[in-house]
Amino acid sequence: MQQNIMENFSELATVLDGKLLRIEEIPFKSTMIELLLSKKLLDTKPAITKTLLTTTCKRCGNKDNRYFAEIPCKKCSRTHLYCRKCIEMGRVMECESLYYWIGPPAIWPTHQNPSSWEGTLTTAQEKAANRIKTAIINQEKEILVWAVCGAGKTEMLFPGISKALERGMRVCLATPRADVVRELKPRLLQAFEGVSIQALYGGNEDKGKDAQFVIATTHQLLRYQSAFDVMIVDEVDAFPFHADPSLPFAQKRAAKQNGTTIYLTATPRQNLKKAINRKKLPHVFVPVRYHGHPLPIPTLKMCYSLQKDLAASRAPSRFLPWLLKRTNPERQLLIFVPTIDLVNRLKTPLLDLFIAHRLINNETELDAVHASDEKREEKVMAFRQKKLKVILTTTILERGVTFPSVDVAIFHAGHDVFDEAALVQIAGRAGRNANDPNGEVVFFHDGKTEAMLEAIYQIKQMNKRGGF
Repeated sequence: MQQNIMENFSELATVLDGKLLRIEEIPFKSTMIELLLSKKLLDTKPAITKTLLTTTCKRCGNKDNRYFAEIPCKKCSRTHLYCRKCIEMGRVMECESLYYWIGPPAIWPTHQNPSSWEGTLTTAQEKAANRIKTAIINQEKEILVWAVCGAGKTEMLFPGISKALERGMRVCLATPRADVVRELKPRLLQAFEGVSIQALYGGNEDKGKDAQFVIATTHQLLRYQSAFDVMIVDEVDAFPFHADPSLPFAQKRAAKQNGTTIYLTATPRQNLKKAINRKKLPHVFVPVRYHGHPLPIPTLKMCYSLQKDLAASRAPSRFLPWLLKRTNPERQLLIFVPTIDLVNRLKTPLLDLFIAHRLINNETELDAVHASDEKREEKVMAFRQKKLKVILTTTILERGVTFPSVDVAIFHAGHDVFDEAALVQIAGRAGRNANDPNGEVVFFHDGKTEAMLEAIYQIKQMNKRGGF
């Protein structure tokens, strides 16, 4: 068996090429790993290095001493450093190595007409799609696609991805959140039916296969180096990607040196805007949604008793009057709150409120979800399938998920967690369907914040640039 595998370098390469793995993550027995090392097909480097001044984790790039700690080693009687920064991907220790392929590179198939998508791009989408395709063909280092919420960024990628697959390139679409990976996988499987596609996220590392097209959370990129000809980073401004230096580090390392990186966002942060203004970052701008309607502009509702209401586990005082006068009560409702504690405390009172006013038929039509919820995936799917009419959530659903017909309410919109980008993204959940492009967005607050005002200004500016 080992001899057969050794003779088939291409099979080995598709499994190991472009990876940076702990020994436990290599899908071969120790004897096979030793053989690959002896044949100079596999090599190693220390997982953690130390100098007089600096300790470095070679997996995540961490150099901050606060994220290193010592632990007794099971293999010897000594204690060794390990990196706490990337511990969720499995512990890397000072005494261990990371393994990577140095044999013949993987050869991925070339595809004729790989896209099975039967949709049509709008003029604005086609302009962006052609620019993306040109960047891939010319192997441009990077490009930013700045497109408003609901512009159809995923569909704009299809021509470029098709061109990459035609040329036998390997593609990765990385996003900061697992919910987005789960949503994208079925869409991309349908759009590229003949292409091997792999989805990687915490709790569902699809280790059984290695695909030409990988959809992954940005944390999963910590296991790659020089792997992808085309690296697409969705929601580049989103938490935790913009706040955790190890994730951009992993993303840049996972891309091939001559590869193309495509950044996608509806709300670029200041560093990206500055790079655009200084002409250091090529970009294409899409200011209009795919259906041609403007972005819904949020309404502000002042609630003087907001803090008192929330402390008493009650909805803001002005919520019910708005709820009873919604322009389209048939829409589903997304209610955002700033903390998990509020999610837990408000679920039952909101359920009682909706049932008392006959806004839902029974308790199964309202639920709550947050990042630590074990049934998170199941609940989001139930909302998508309209089994739930109302969902109470934290910012985990602020972006990357699409529901066809919803209204949006934010309780305590002035909370620090709701920065400008988050508010714009949350507002962007409404009005995404051509048959119902006018969803309502309401910020319940006890005092206007700069983030709220800037979010509304940005939405109005996008509408203006879109011709509205």
